[in-house]
Amino acid sequence: RTDELVDGPNASHITPRALDTWEKRLDNIFQGRPYDLFDAALSHTVSNYPLGIQPFKDMIEGMRLDLLKTRYNNFDELYLYCYYVAGTVGLMSVPVMGIASESKASNETVYGAALALGIANQLTNIIRDVGEDGRRGRIYLPQDELASAGISEDEIFRGLVSNKWKIFMKNQIKRARMYFDEAEKGVAELKEASRWPVWASLLLYRQILDVIEENDYNNFTKKAYVGKAKKFASLPLAYGRAIMGTSKFF
Repeated sequence: RTDELVDGPNASHITPRALDTWEKRLDNIFQGRPYDLFDAALSHTVSNYPLGIQPFKDMIEGMRLDLLKTRYNNFDELYLYCYYVAGTVGLMSVPVMGIASESKASNETVYGAALALGIANQLTNIIRDVGEDGRRGRIYLPQDELASAGISEDEIFRGLVSNKWKIFMKNQIKRARMYFDEAEKGVAELKEASRWPVWASLLLYRQILDVIEENDYNNFTKKAYVGKAKKFASLPLAYGRAIMGTSKFF
């Protein structure tokens, strides 16, 4: 629902003040004063799992960035944005999914992997949605890296799939895959019941990058999506990894 505030049908009416009100509502949820049934569900979750409020507040901060910022000077800035809007989801999820009692990994390792999965997913979103974002006047790519590659904003807005664009995209995809690799290290440490959905999410989202490559890096006019057949084919693999409790088996 937080994401829908800035990306949904009423996004044009959302102001920083509206997000301030939303944050106060979040405070009320954590204090056991829900406003509606959805709030009540989260309030119930908060009372039953060791959830902290900061990742939720940070996500709202990411929405504030979406209202105010359409360019990112470098990857450090972009990473912070990815943390706010997606890395936070990993930090919210781990306390609910639980760490396996037999895990020998530190909490820092597991939470770091969860954060990495959020970053990887958001970088994949950014790469996939370049054309769509461009039509909205937004560029979620590091400006310094675009400049080094010799790619202008006009080329992005025109959807020019040049050789330099393909090389640039290869590097962006390589970085996203690096975060997926980092995320894999933590999935095996979750409680068994939680591993399958996380593995499925990771494998399916990672395949979007494969599709972008198959589309010859045209992420301006070709929407990269994983077909149903590939999705269903990934589920047994995800289940196998979940049962074995380690990604090294495959």
